[in-house]
Amino acid sequence: MELTVTQENFARALSAVSRVASNKTGLPILSNILLRTDNNRLLVAATNLEIATTQYIGAKITKPGALTIPARLISEFVNNLPKDTIKLQVINNNLHISSGKFTSIINGVIADEFPELPTINEASSISYTIHIDDFKQAVNQTIITASSDTTRPVLTGVYWHSHEGQLYLSATDGYRLSERRLVETKSDVSAIIPVQTLQEALRTIVEDSDTVDILFDETQVRFRINDAEIISRLVDGNFPDYRQLIPAKSDINVTVNKQEFIRVTKIAGLFARESGGSVTVTVDADNKSVSLHSIASEYGENTSELSAEVTGSGQVTLNSRYLTEALSVIEGDTIEFSFTGKLSPCILKSVVKDVDYYHVIMPLKS
Repeated sequence: MELTVTQENFARALSAVSRVASNKTGLPILSNILLRTDNNRLLVAATNLEIATTQYIGAKITKPGALTIPARLISEFVNNLPKDTIKLQVINNNLHISSGKFTSIINGVIADEFPELPTINEASSISYTIHIDDFKQAVNQTIITASSDTTRPVLTGVYWHSHEGQLYLSATDGYRLSERRLVETKSDVSAIIPVQTLQEALRTIVEDSDTVDILFDETQVRFRINDAEIISRLVDGNFPDYRQLIPAKSDINVTVNKQEFIRVTKIAGLFARESGGSVTVTVDADNKSVSLHSIASEYGENTSELSAEVTGSGQVTLNSRYLTEALSVIEGDTIEFSFTGKLSPCILKSVVKDVDYYHVIMPLKS
């Protein structure tokens, strides 16, 4: 194999795929990156057997071929090279790299030992093309409520599913829940995508990305963004029927400025660190106010209040971090916050924008 590439393109591709390369498995080859010529392009790929990511970059091919090389070393080396052309040449399974006054030899492993990259049959799969901004927003709004508890695998991903002609994204860790309506669909979809896969897709997005093409088959999902592809296994299992847990209406409803709500929540959270983030939210219809109270037994206590449009009065205790994270991903300047009693789910959503998204937080037992 012999070719030349630009430092910028090669470094970007290596950086993207090296995140997936793993040295935590019993297969040393998985800590390598695959380099393989493909017509007038260079394929740069990595896999950990759960996720495979590939990047194609333009190259001037003198001699076709393939090789695998250690991901961390090649990525860090190329990142430190000046912005110039890089010549790559394979001699006796070693990669000779030269750029300007820099020359290196990296010991490689033959490409035959690298796992076969997964593929998806496009003809028999369900496909969507999503605008990149909608995709980013929907994923960011839902991955925050996915669980990290591997004993319940179905909760460690985001549930992509069709319901009444719409495609929804949902995630829950048992303490909070988020749902985002994305696009109309005529297909039946039910797929749980691992959070890591979605995070890799987000990291793959660059400034000139306009859309993401998404393909589902029975066991895999593929994201294609420009010249990058990510193929991942889906989480096996059935996502819980969460809609039956969402109250149809609430007795206490608050309409409040989002930024002011974020500010008082963060301040209350400073005094809630000793109590697991516990803050008490009190809604007062007579004073048309919302107050947040928190106690730090060693340092003191805090009460912050803000004006709001209020229907009904009541009190609920919530995790301040959950509340802050929910507010941070809801679009618009004004938030609707509603609940019925101390033990009922609290629902947050935007009043003006983003009516396709809502966030649920379960109360703490005070």
